[in-house]
Amino acid sequence: MPSSYTVNLGVEKIGSGEQAGTWGTTTNLNFDIFDRAINGVGAITLSGTSHTLTTTDGALSEGGNKVLVLGGSPSGTNTITISPNDQDKMYFVHNNSGQTATFTQGSGGDVSIPTGSKGLIFADGAGSGAKVTDLLDGFAFGGTKVTSTAAELNLMDGGTTVGTDAIADDDGIVTNDGGTMKQTKVQTFSTYFNQNLVEAKSALTVSGTVTVTPSGATSVYQPLTVSSGSQTVRVAVTNLVAGQYVIIDKTTTANNMTIDWTNNGAVTSNGISLGSSAELGIGIFNGSGFSFSETVKF
Repeated sequence: MPSSYTVNLGVEKIGSGEQAGTWGTTTNLNFDIFDRAINGVGAITLSGTSHTLTTTDGALSEGGNKVLVLGGSPSGTNTITISPNDQDKMYFVHNNSGQTATFTQGSGGDVSIPTGSKGLIFADGAGSGAKVTDLLDGFAFGGTKVTSTAAELNLMDGGTTVGTDAIADDDGIVTNDGGTMKQTKVQTFSTYFNQNLVEAKSALTVSGTVTVTPSGATSVYQPLTVSSGSQTVRVAVTNLVAGQYVIIDKTTTANNMTIDWTNNGAVTSNGISLGSSAELGIGIFNGSGFSFSETVKF
C-alpha cells in the first residue's frame, strides 16, 4: 500500500513496508507539520491584489500555519485564495498589510478583514463551492447575538465623533449601574438631575436658633416662618462644594430673622438680616465660605 496524505494538513501516512531506513525523516517532518498547524505563526507577504495560500502535501507550507500575520505592500484589496479548495482550514488572522484582505476558497462566500483588524475564520473545504466564514460575525453572549455597526463600537470605545441628534423622550443613555452596563431612558436622568440639582427642604418654623444642614453636596432651598420676635437661622456649609448655593426663604411678613453661615459648628459669618417683610437670603459657596450674599424683598 503506497503512502497517502491526510485530508486537511497533508501529513504523510507511510504505506506498509515503505521507507525502510528513512521513515524517521518523514515522521519528523510530520511532527513539524503538526507543530505548525497547532501553534505556527506565519508572516505572509502580500503584493498586488492577489495571493494564493497553499498547503502542500508532505511539506511545510505557509497555508499550514495556525496564525497568519499579513504584511507586505499590496496595491489594493488583496484576495487570498485558500488552496486546495477541498481542505478544511481555520485561521487566526492579523492584517497589517495596509489594505483589506479578502479570503476565499470557492464560490460559497468570502470574508474581508480590514487593515489593522483581526479575524477568526474557517474554510469548509467544499471544493468549488467552498465557503469562508467569519466566526466573530454575530458572536453572542448568553445566547444573545451582539449586533452593532463599526461606528457604534468605535463610539463606545471612546470615538471622538460627536453628532447633533436631538434628544427625545424614550431615548436611552448608557450608564454603569453598580458594575453592570445598562441603558436608561432620558426621562429617568431628567427626574434624577432635577431632584438633585436643589434640595427642597420641608417648611420650617423658627423659634430660637435653628441650623439648616444640606444633606449632601447639593444646593438648598429652605422655606421657613419666624414664630415671633427676632430669631436666628444658621446654615451649615460642611457638605457643600464650590458653586452651590443656599436660599433661605422667609415666607412671612411678620417678625425678624438673622442668618449666620457656619462651618463645622463655628460661626464664620453673621448679621445678614431679614426684616419684617417676606424676603429671600441667598448665599453662593466659594469652597470655604459664602462669597456673595444678598437679601431680596417681596
